[in-house]
Amino acid sequence: MSTSPVSASPPPSPDVERYLADFDVEVRERLQDMRRAIHQAVPGAGETISHQMPAITLDGTPVVWFAGWRRHLSMYPVPPADELLERRIGRYRHGADTVRFPLADPLPVELVGRIARLIVGARP
Repeated sequence: MSTSPVSASPPPSPDVERYLADFDVEVRERLQDMRRAIHQAVPGAGETISHQMPAITLDGTPVVWFAGWRRHLSMYPVPPADELLERRIGRYRHGADTVRFPLADPLPVELVGRIARLIVGARP
């Protein structure tokens, strides 16, 4: 009989692990921080690769994508937020539904979690 809590996250996806392994240590660690913050904000979520990047899934459906780039980390699709949260997101917003966190700056882990909850809450 399992003693794991029902809300426990599934094991890490080997495909996502391979994606992360392609980055140098510094970027990989930041991507891991982002991944961990998203999973903490969305308990019980799974993960896969979709559109050639990691995606956090709910009931097998991708809902939050994140990716590493040369100069930043990104999250997608980020819907409009309430005024207070949008002020915090604003400097990172790029286009209508993307946020970019520059690698030159510390990753705002708490904000990543809030954005993940925003994305999940906006699902139809």
